[in-house]
Amino acid sequence: MLDAFSRVVVNSDSKTTYVGGSDLESLKNFISEGNKRLDAVNAIVSNASCIVSDAVSGMICENPSLIASGGNCYTNRRMAACLRDGEIILRYVTYALLAGDASVLEDRCLNGLKETYIALGVPLNSAIRAVGIMKEEAIAFITNTATDRKMSVTFGDCSALASEAAGYFDRVTAALS
Repeated sequence: MLDAFSRVVVNSDSKTTYVGGSDLESLKNFISEGNKRLDAVNAIVSNASCIVSDAVSGMICENPSLIASGGNCYTNRRMAACLRDGEIILRYVTYALLAGDASVLEDRCLNGLKETYIALGVPLNSAIRAVGIMKEEAIAFITNTATDRKMSVTFGDCSALASEAAGYFDRVTAALS
């Protein structure tokens, strides 16, 4: 995993140049937006259990057969596994958002996820829907538009961070598709 700083240094080193120009500008922007990034991650982390449980509940409401006898969320063990998986995915999305780099998400979470879910008989469309619900809620927290839970966040436009987070959730969806 490379954070924003390491990525720029490795890039400059491979070109045998000093850090400058657009690379330096992107680092300046990364630093100036740092408090917003930390607030965004904190908002998601502070509400992670609600985000995940809302996503799983929403997925089940849309597909009640998941909790019927033989469904993928039927037993307590299976429901716990579903919640655990949602928390793991959300955790790696927040790691990527904090670092400003998706490599940790790709390497440690998404690599082989679809194949694992297929082998376990997890309905991919349900997993994709749960990720979509998590995406919507996380973005609402980042932009401080969550209707039932507000947090004090750094003032300013957080649309770029919301877009970045949406991109990480979209990578999860693409990995499951």
